[in-house]
Amino acid sequence: MMTLIGWLIRKKGIIDGNAKGMLTEIVLDVILPCNIIASFKTNIKLDVLGKFALLIVIAVLAQVICYIICRFAYNSYDLRKSKVLRYATLVSNSGFLGLPMAEGTFGSLGLMYASIFIIPTRVIMWTAGLSQFTDNMDRRAAVKKVAVHPCMLGVYVGMFFMLTGLKLPSFIDDTITGIGRCTTPMTMLLIGSIIAEVEDLTTMVTRDVVYFTLIRIVLIPGMIFMSCKLAGIDRVITGVSVLLAGMPAGSTTAILASKYDGDYIFGTKLVVFSTIMSLLSVPVWCMLLSR
Repeated sequence: MMTLIGWLIRKKGIIDGNAKGMLTEIVLDVILPCNIIASFKTNIKLDVLGKFALLIVIAVLAQVICYIICRFAYNSYDLRKSKVLRYATLVSNSGFLGLPMAEGTFGSLGLMYASIFIIPTRVIMWTAGLSQFTDNMDRRAAVKKVAVHPCMLGVYVGMFFMLTGLKLPSFIDDTITGIGRCTTPMTMLLIGSIIAEVEDLTTMVTRDVVYFTLIRIVLIPGMIFMSCKLAGIDRVITGVSVLLAGMPAGSTTAILASKYDGDYIFGTKLVVFSTIMSLLSVPVWCMLLSR
């Protein structure tokens, strides 16, 4: 319903492209970091640190799966399309869309786990992901970009207060918590506004787009799901890992494709169609996980 409202306000012209861009920056740089900080408000236990390590291992496994898929699944495509497909497979929208999905499904614990799970994804985004478009990558700048990302800063702050047991003054804590609660509504409104920019959704339903979408939101999370079940991993960790592994193509796909001579129109179709289909696949995954 929130996504539908976002679609309506974009169609009615209540927000335009510029406003959407500014709202996206607010979500990524202000609202999500506050939500991440708030999610770490828990008493530290040794098993929590162990679960964090396990989440990192699963996230790395997910990226290895994505890398193997990239090596074999897109060899028949021309260069301009194949590099878009490889980037979109390696880099999902787990930060922007995955965090509110994890919170909405598993509460603050799910959000805390998700903020740890996406760390390897952020590293891949600015290293192996970017290298799909250019070999002239400044690795030092890439590492810096990851380290100082606002959401990563939120993880650092949240971890500090969780490990030390220190408390923020109540008026600061209430402010951070209040802003963080805007995450899901704002994200869903923005997703709806992105979908509204496509005049004719039927033009995106091509064999190549559907093929990629099945890989991104069905095959990859399915492999993570089976791996976690076989290993007997905790239900919440499994759920968070599967949801984030099954997020659609990252929104930077089309932007980088345009900048580095990729097929940016094709990239846009991948982002929008996989996003729309993820709004259907996520509830299905949630039903499977709950059983």
